[in-house]
Amino acid sequence: MSERRLVIALDGPSGAGKSTAGRALAERLGYTFIDTGAMYRALALKALRARVAVDDGEALAALLVGTRIELSDAGRNVALDGEDVSAAIRTREVSDAASRVAAHRAVRRAMVARQQQMGRAGGVVMDGRDIGTAVFPQADVKFYVLADPARRAERRHRELQAAGQVADLEAIEQDVRERDRRDSTRAESPLVRAHDAVDVDTTELGPEQVVDQMLALVHSRIATAPVR
Repeated sequence: MSERRLVIALDGPSGAGKSTAGRALAERLGYTFIDTGAMYRALALKALRARVAVDDGEALAALLVGTRIELSDAGRNVALDGEDVSAAIRTREVSDAASRVAAHRAVRRAMVARQQQMGRAGGVVMDGRDIGTAVFPQADVKFYVLADPARRAERRHRELQAAGQVADLEAIEQDVRERDRRDSTRAESPLVRAHDAVDVDTTELGPEQVVDQMLALVHSRIATAPVR
């Protein structure tokens, strides 16, 4: 009898540390990490390049139909139609566009279908905004990862500086707060905490502490989960 491989959902606002924690958690478990935000960023980048309006949901959905988005190396590498866009999708311009792209029903439904296909066999840690509420509402374990907006802005500021990009901390914090507002008030799959999610506040925690908290709960679920 083999151990059941779970579906683990990580939701929460931008910059709370979901990707860092999710990637480390997946590596500790031997699971696949899926960064769904990178998928929306990749589509946003393609739309910007093709001059497709990020507020035109129908045009974006049509653009997505012929788009290949591939994730590898635990989500660190992102390929868009065969091109490595891992760095290109992390700019402020693409981040803002991705939030707008993700607000459209047709886009989200198509992306959700892809994400469900990627995770249906289990053994995945999936990071996003609506994983525990829309993509995998029956996920075995759900975490809601949050942090103070000011701290999240500081982290993003350091990331951009490390990448050699000019960044203004005050402007970044404004962007963080605006994205929270946009993500939580959109009509389609808004950012909300699933009723059965476990909160993980990363404001004062280091990455290892966050992963240790998550891992303890996951191991307890694995021990009691029926084998598929």
